[in-house]
Amino acid sequence: MKHTVLVMSLLAAFAAHAADAPQFDAKRLSNDVKVLASDEFEGRGPNTAGETKTVNYIIEQFKAAGLQPGGDLVKGQRAWTQDVPLGRFEIKGPVKLTLNDGKTTQELKQGDDLAVRAAMNGSKLVDFKNAPLVFVGYGVTAPERKWDDFKGQDLKGKLAVVLINDPDFETGSGDFGGKAMTYYGRWTYKYEEMARRGALGTIIVHETAPASYGWNTVKNSNTNVMYDIVRKKPSEAHAPMESWIQRDLAADLFKRAGLDFEALKKQAQTREFKPVTLKGITLSANYVVDAQVITSKNVVARLAGKTAPNETVIYSGHWDHLGVGLPDAKGDKIYNGAVDNATGIAALLELARAYGKAPAPARSVVFLAVTAEEKGLLGSEYYASNPVYPLATTVGVINMDALSPDGVTKNFSISGNAKLDLLDQLTAKAKQWNMAYSPDPKPEAGHFFRSDHFPFAKKGVPAISFESGDELVQGGLAAGQKIKDDYVVKNYHQPSDEWSASWTFAGMSHDLGLLYALGRDLADSKQWPNWAKDAEFRATRDASAAQRK
Repeated sequence: MKHTVLVMSLLAAFAAHAADAPQFDAKRLSNDVKVLASDEFEGRGPNTAGETKTVNYIIEQFKAAGLQPGGDLVKGQRAWTQDVPLGRFEIKGPVKLTLNDGKTTQELKQGDDLAVRAAMNGSKLVDFKNAPLVFVGYGVTAPERKWDDFKGQDLKGKLAVVLINDPDFETGSGDFGGKAMTYYGRWTYKYEEMARRGALGTIIVHETAPASYGWNTVKNSNTNVMYDIVRKKPSEAHAPMESWIQRDLAADLFKRAGLDFEALKKQAQTREFKPVTLKGITLSANYVVDAQVITSKNVVARLAGKTAPNETVIYSGHWDHLGVGLPDAKGDKIYNGAVDNATGIAALLELARAYGKAPAPARSVVFLAVTAEEKGLLGSEYYASNPVYPLATTVGVINMDALSPDGVTKNFSISGNAKLDLLDQLTAKAKQWNMAYSPDPKPEAGHFFRSDHFPFAKKGVPAISFESGDELVQGGLAAGQKIKDDYVVKNYHQPSDEWSASWTFAGMSHDLGLLYALGRDLADSKQWPNWAKDAEFRATRDASAAQRK
């Protein structure tokens, strides 16, 4: 009898807990994505009418959820936003690119042959004639790995041709973590390293597998308006020309110079590699750049904690997408960004509504919708460098980027394969949702460096970016993987990333219960999760430990 009473009391307690647990509405999620990804919002480009509409919509929803403004202090009162000053760079007029191989000249086409970015080094005009090309392998300087691809090569006045990803991407083993991409493999690193070395420009060779996306993505992401944080010395971070080149065109240039592209690529996977000049091959370029400083906005809402308000849990997601750009085959120029990342903002709003209805937690909870993620994580980079709430007492960051609008899955993942307590807690809690953690299936894609948790991680804050699972309850792994693969090929960073009436949002509404529970546990706890002892961000976090006592 006692056993029966105990079981019944446990069931009653579980039922009460289930009744108290917030409900996440798939229809509301769908509506938020539909609105944010509508043509009316013009692809949510920073510093456009689309930004104004987006920011206003997010603030409106945060207000309705019962949250308080948590942004900049203006006359002693918190505003709903944090100003983010950004350099804005746009190519005006034609991009003239002329290749010379010593025998013939060839006009190259912007977007089809090369994808040339607007200069971000402060130049109003990029104009050079017959610049030589030098192949520098993977363009890596890694003293801790005893690796130097440059061997003293002077790049001043030259264009550096460089491979994407790491030297051991193709072999799967070596000094750079095998298939998993290190920061040396990211295109951002390549551009920065060539600028540090005084190169005239960088030409990254595009290959779909090591880049993890096709040429369309490269073209659409690099030929529109560029943004950067405002820098005192921009030429130290950016060479005058930054670009990508189609793989087959690059291989043809090597051939014209009497070189074998594939053979040199194999050499570049070794420490012994030395830079090689593409003899007789030169490039001339001429294009005008409009450079100005604009102010974009991070949107910040806050629920003040009742006993430890100075300790903060952050949920984040980026509100921006690519705006209006080059037309696709159908003539569509609006990059709606439904999955990337109207889904993350819809999730952020739905979590805000749940917290707004619940009793206040012990610690404060901040909902941060950041700008300019698509331009290099700039909104989150700015917040992490100019935090509204101290990073030392920020408990953790739960980021949401490009969530699946489809069915419920048996698993979940995070961007990259970082080791931290936050992931351990999420994995343990996921069992209550009948979900298991699956490590990032494509660590070679460098997702860890591609979402808004990364600027926080660099500053030591425990941070993860949640990823929807790929093993559907109805359809299994094959169906789930097909949905993900189709999205990357057909819709990612393309005008076709649009809201669909067929999306159920069942998976998101299910997963938000898990993300709410994780954040709520952190907000009601006195614990301070950390990185694993051997994680590269552990020392940075530990350096501020005294501020968390």
